[in-house]
Amino acid sequence: MTKQISFIHAADLHLDSPFKGLTDLPEDLFHKVRESTFLALDRLVKAAIDKKVDFVLMVGDLFDNEKQSLKAQIYLRRAFEELKQHRINVYLSYGNHDYIIGNVYPVTYPDNVFVFPDEQVTHFTYKKDGQPIANIYGFSYENRAVLENKANEYERKDSDVPFHIAMLHGSVGSNTEHDTYAPFQISDLAGAPFHYWALGHIHKREILKGNPPIVYSGNIQGRNRKETGEKGCYHVVLSEADVNMTFIPLQEIQFTSLEVDASGCKEIHELEKQIVSSLNGFDQRSHLLIDLLLIGDNQLLRQWDSEKRIEDLIEIINETAEQEALWKYIYRVKNRYDEDIKEHQLFKGEHFVGELVRHFDQTSIHSHLEELYYHRSARKFLSSLSGEEEQLIVSEAKELLMRELWKG
Repeated sequence: MTKQISFIHAADLHLDSPFKGLTDLPEDLFHKVRESTFLALDRLVKAAIDKKVDFVLMVGDLFDNEKQSLKAQIYLRRAFEELKQHRINVYLSYGNHDYIIGNVYPVTYPDNVFVFPDEQVTHFTYKKDGQPIANIYGFSYENRAVLENKANEYERKDSDVPFHIAMLHGSVGSNTEHDTYAPFQISDLAGAPFHYWALGHIHKREILKGNPPIVYSGNIQGRNRKETGEKGCYHVVLSEADVNMTFIPLQEIQFTSLEVDASGCKEIHELEKQIVSSLNGFDQRSHLLIDLLLIGDNQLLRQWDSEKRIEDLIEIINETAEQEALWKYIYRVKNRYDEDIKEHQLFKGEHFVGELVRHFDQTSIHSHLEELYYHRSARKFLSSLSGEEEQLIVSEAKELLMRELWKG
């Protein structure tokens, strides 16, 4: 009889994420956004039960930061207890956001949960019908950063066990888009004798290699405008002859972008029709937070923007769209001419604006935040910024300043 196992591969739950960039949303809507990571976890548990999997892998960053809330800890424990009722094991590791030393609310999990205890690569053995059938390998971050290549520390144990699965929270060493932790090369993993590499840390779903599968499941709920599209987990069925992977969407709210051509609009109500028509064109399966780009470098668009008429129009559209069962909300609006300005020769010259843009591109934000982060009262409530968050702050600050300068 062919041996087979079935499991869920998930990572980067970021439970109780603060969604810092969305605090300007209406209060009731922001509350729904804040709850979205928990609802995505509920769907993960339901998927595991519906698929009757043997176990669930959670590959780091279960919590958003080391000061994980008690609410998030208890919610996760209850999820594990529900899985236990269906005899589903959980194997979890902690990552750079929820590293062990920063855990201020330690909660004891039920005995179906197996936690990799430290930065030494170890393994757990999963038994099915009393027989060892899979070894699951991994490690947890003890501190915020793991900078050495951990891939070389994975060694296959007990060759009589049919399946060997590795969990690794890290990134390809050449990846410059994210903070690089536990760096590896794809060849490091491809050459190791494992049947599946379950990766975490990168929030974009991606299959780096098919044989053996080297897979980022992505995060289960998008948290900002860069994390667009469906988010979720993989259901994996591993047999001695084959591997089958199915992506399962889990997100409660989906971030997406929308472009609307406003160049033909002569009246503001025409622009409204264009936007509403485009919104109705979505094949909507979850709530949507929309990043809107208006295309049309015409004088009317500039004028409407300057007079705040576009801002008023979006507010009117949102009032209707957010009342739908699957609501939609435009949380950000840009005009294409804003982007054209950045590429204008004006910004490349030896003058004030050109020097200002170069200053943005070359200066760290740390010196500007020192006073805030060293403030005796404020620093108790602040977590350190990731590289991605720093880049987002710089980008949005530059965009705001350039737009205001151009109006002049």
